[in-house]
Amino acid sequence: MPDLEDNNPTTNSQTEASNPLIHDLSSEPETPPVEVDGKLVGNMLVGQSGGPTAVINASVAGVIQEAGKYPGQIKEIYGGLNGIFGILHENLIDLNEEKARSIEELKHTPGAALGTCRYKIRFSKDPEQAALDMNRLFEVFEAHNIRYFFYAGGNDSQDTNNKVHLEAEKRGYPLRCIGVPKTIDNDLPHTDHTPGYGSAVKYNATTVMEIAEDVASMATDDGSCCIIEVMGRAAGWLAAGTVLAKRKLTDGPHLILMPEILLNEDKFLAKIKEIVAQLGYCIVVTGEGVKSTEGHELGADKTRLDSFGHPVLSGAAEALSELVHGKLDLKTRTVKLGYAQRAAAHFASQQDVDEAVACGVAAVRAAIDGKSGFMITIERQSDEPYEFTTGLHTLGDIALVERTIPRDWISEDGWLPNENLIKYVAPLVAGRLDLPTKGGLPKFAELTRVPVEKVLPPRSPLVSPESE
Repeated sequence: MPDLEDNNPTTNSQTEASNPLIHDLSSEPETPPVEVDGKLVGNMLVGQSGGPTAVINASVAGVIQEAGKYPGQIKEIYGGLNGIFGILHENLIDLNEEKARSIEELKHTPGAALGTCRYKIRFSKDPEQAALDMNRLFEVFEAHNIRYFFYAGGNDSQDTNNKVHLEAEKRGYPLRCIGVPKTIDNDLPHTDHTPGYGSAVKYNATTVMEIAEDVASMATDDGSCCIIEVMGRAAGWLAAGTVLAKRKLTDGPHLILMPEILLNEDKFLAKIKEIVAQLGYCIVVTGEGVKSTEGHELGADKTRLDSFGHPVLSGAAEALSELVHGKLDLKTRTVKLGYAQRAAAHFASQQDVDEAVACGVAAVRAAIDGKSGFMITIERQSDEPYEFTTGLHTLGDIALVERTIPRDWISEDGWLPNENLIKYVAPLVAGRLDLPTKGGLPKFAELTRVPVEKVLPPRSPLVSPESE
C-alpha cells in the first residue's frame, strides 16, 4: 500500500482551511422556523452507541456528507459525543467545522469517532430516571433546534432510538429519527446483514487461516489442539463466518462451536480425538456464548454482571481448553481475538465499507423524505453477482430482538456451517480497503471536535447508579 503523506492531494487540500465542510452558517437566524414550504427545517444530530466496528465511522461519514446536500432543511450538522449519554450532558460538537478530508478519512478509521456508550433509558426498571432523561433529552433538542436525529448502533441502540421517536410523537415535537444499523454480531432482524459483520468475518477468517498454518507446521506425534474464541453471545454468525477459511476438507477450522447448537462434551472430545489422529492437530473456533447441553454458557462468570445484567463472559476458549487437556491429555492452546476483530480496519472489507456508507446516506434521504421511526436495512438483490439495495423497517420490530443462524444453515451433526451460510457470507468479505498510510502505518481520521456552546444548566446529578 503506498504511503499517502501530507503532500498527497488525496489527503490534503489547499482550499480546506478556508472552506468549511458544508456551508457558511454565520448568517442563520437564532430561532429559525420549524417548517418552510412544508419542509422540516432545523439542525441535525448524529450519534454512535454500543461496541464499535471497523466501519461504523463510515456510516457517520455517509450521514454527514449526505446531510450537506440539503442546506435548505438541515442547517447545522452536530455530533453527539458518547451517544445518548453525552447528549444528555449537552456534549455536542459542530461537524460543519471539520475538514472534508477528515470526514472522508472516517471511512477507513476504526473505533467510534464521536465516542460511544452503553447507556440505556430504562422505562421498565427505572421509570423515574427514564422520565428525567427524556425531559432532559428534549430540552437539549429544543435548545439546539434538533429536528433530525440519526443513531448508529445495534439492538439496544435501536431501542433507545425508538423510544426517542415515540416520545417526540407524544410531545408533538417535530423530529425525524432514523436508525443506522451496526454490529459485528450480525444479529439485527429484518436486514440481510449488518455493516461491520463483513469486515469482522474477513479478519477472523484470515486470522484462523494464519493460525492454522502455524499450528499445522508444529504438529508432532503428540498432537495438539488450538481453540480460537470470537465474539457472539447469543448468535454464532462471527464463529460461523470463519468457515470461509476452510478451502479444502483438511483445512481448519475443523470444528466451529456456535451458541445455536448445544455442546455435547463427550461428542466434542471424540471428534477432536478423531481429527488429531488423522491430521496431528485440530483447530476449533468457538463463539463466546457457546452453551452446554444444559443451556449454560461455558464462559460465563456469574459473579460478575455487565451493564445489561448478563454474566460476564470470561472465557469460553479457556473452559474448553481445560476440558480438552483434562480429558484427552492433549497439548491445548487458546487464542482470544477480542477487540481486534471489531477494530481491524487495516483488513476491512471494501464491500462492508461501501454498504456502511450507503446506510448513512439512505438514513438522511429517508428523513428528508419525511420518514421517522425506521432503521435502514440492507436488502440482498442477488448472490451472483452480489447486488444490494437499502430499505426501511420500523424500529419497534427491531429493538431488543436477536436474529440467530437458521438450523438448516448448519450441518446435520452441528460441527460446521453448510453451503447455505457460505453462499450468504462470501460476498460480504469481498474487496480490500485501500487504506492510506503514513510512515508505514495506517493514517486515521483526527476530528477537531469543536464544541457547540452549552446553553442549558448542567444535567441533574440525581442519576440512578444503575443507569450509569
